[in-house]
Amino acid sequence: MRLSAARFVLSAVAILASALAAASLRATAQEASYPDRPVTMVVTFTAGGASDVLARAVAAAMSRGLGKAVAVENRAGAGGQIGAESVAHAAPDGYTILFGTNGTLGIGPALYKNLRYDPARDLVPIGILHKLPLMLIVNPSVPAKNLRELIAYARANPGKLTFASAGVGTASHLAGELFKEQAGIDILHVPYKGDGATFPDLLAGRVSMMMETMTTALPMVKSGGMRAIGVTVKERSPSAPDIPTLAESGLPDFDVSAWTGLFAPAGTPRAIIARLNAETVNITHDRSYVSLIQSMGTDVASSSPEAFGKFVRDDVARWTEVIQRAGIPQIN
Repeated sequence: MRLSAARFVLSAVAILASALAAASLRATAQEASYPDRPVTMVVTFTAGGASDVLARAVAAAMSRGLGKAVAVENRAGAGGQIGAESVAHAAPDGYTILFGTNGTLGIGPALYKNLRYDPARDLVPIGILHKLPLMLIVNPSVPAKNLRELIAYARANPGKLTFASAGVGTASHLAGELFKEQAGIDILHVPYKGDGATFPDLLAGRVSMMMETMTTALPMVKSGGMRAIGVTVKERSPSAPDIPTLAESGLPDFDVSAWTGLFAPAGTPRAIIARLNAETVNITHDRSYVSLIQSMGTDVASSSPEAFGKFVRDDVARWTEVIQRAGIPQIN
């Protein structure tokens, strides 16, 4: 009786081991043949917007390298959290990936109180794609032609200057709060409902300044409607090499950019993450892609998954501190 039981146990163990080995072999074969069907890239904003345009350029370039279509799917809402959550809960097989942005995954975890997923636990980084420098622009009526003059004027006239943003908790708002803090000045925040709503008041001088992306700020500067004070990243932008950075102009620690990057559901095999990451690097050598991205005032970037993960964690930590120090209420 005991012998039969032992044989039964051994047989069961052998069957289980065989099944696990077979499953492992199937998984290895699937990873080796990846991708064998189209990949869906979820974009967390509506079609036609800046994020969507960038994502479609990435999808087209990556499709060429992967040999399979990368299809863009727009899932907008809740500051990008609806789309991000859908990817966090998707099958971890590499066929659903997220085109993530700093607003959703850099600021969002600090701003939203009750997310229905944990960005740090439920998503894994693939690689950074773009950095979008912001530009500090002022209405020409402001008597300052550079950063030092602007800070001096603001300190001499506390509370007189105002800065616009696309809304509470947006990149333009938080960058403005960080600028106030590092420059040691008192300027009043004026929130609007989106970037476009700020332009009439900026150009008319009803609001003094704004931290806006290069894509939209540069045309206003070139037309003479606004004056450029500085770019918010450490190195000058190829799109505007004659405009100094805030770091070189007197705020050495100021380094802020909007960014985009790819993420996958947690549990996605490392071999698939590596394959996708390789394509994020490869497209930086695609001349037509790079030319298109730079024409939009955006810098092409790439990184390892590990470096991108640290970059995102650091971004969340920074904006968490800014939100707390500025007394910005979290969103339920």
